[in-house]
Amino acid sequence: MNKQNYPDRQHKLQEQARLKAEIQALSEELMRVEQETLAFEAKLRAILIDLIIEEQELSDLYRRMQKAKKEKRLEQKKRGKNYKEPQGLKTIPKQKLETSQSIEIEKEKKRLYREAMLHVHPDKFSTNDDQIDLATEITGKLIDIYKSGSLRELQAFHSHIFSGNALLQTSKINSKVTNSAIEDHYLQLEKEALEKKLAQAKNRQTYRVLKDYENPMLFAEELKAYYTDRLFKLRKRTRKAQV
Repeated sequence: MNKQNYPDRQHKLQEQARLKAEIQALSEELMRVEQETLAFEAKLRAILIDLIIEEQELSDLYRRMQKAKKEKRLEQKKRGKNYKEPQGLKTIPKQKLETSQSIEIEKEKKRLYREAMLHVHPDKFSTNDDQIDLATEITGKLIDIYKSGSLRELQAFHSHIFSGNALLQTSKINSKVTNSAIEDHYLQLEKEALEKKLAQAKNRQTYRVLKDYENPMLFAEELKAYYTDRLFKLRKRTRKAQV
């Protein structure tokens, strides 16, 4: 070993250990926040379930009524003497552009996922129990990122896997650091992603109510008032369809 590089390697390992500890702490805090929020929301839904269902049903009915009214106006317009079919270039709706982009992103995520899965699938290590356990853990994380992570997160984990670091045992990491820049980049991205998710989870209205209200269940009364007003308006707008 090059003695001059040893302190640098030790420093990098310590930095990676610090990042991993921070990632673990963020993961645990995110899980706690999400569990508290889900439990509180479940209590609210149990109280408001009838109002919620009726609001959803009437909202759907109102949307269908508006769509039918729009189609009827268009048919009447077409029967007019001065009606002309639109010509020229059609503007592509923003929603369609977003859908197209989403399809491309999903295709790229699928490609990265398949490549990474083939590279670390546990079946490749059937003769090495330690590697099977490690590969199983990695593929589990890969699946989670593919299902719920962003393209950026998947790209980082893909690079992490192909760098060779993902399948290194702790003893091997301590003796040799391979592509540490890729490892650092992946860990930093993972930390940033967790910080963002945690901030979003804490900014969720129900979580803020849970933490800011002296008696959080009073929020159910506020929601009842909201749904009562909303239902009054929807019933009025859809009364013809309900007759």
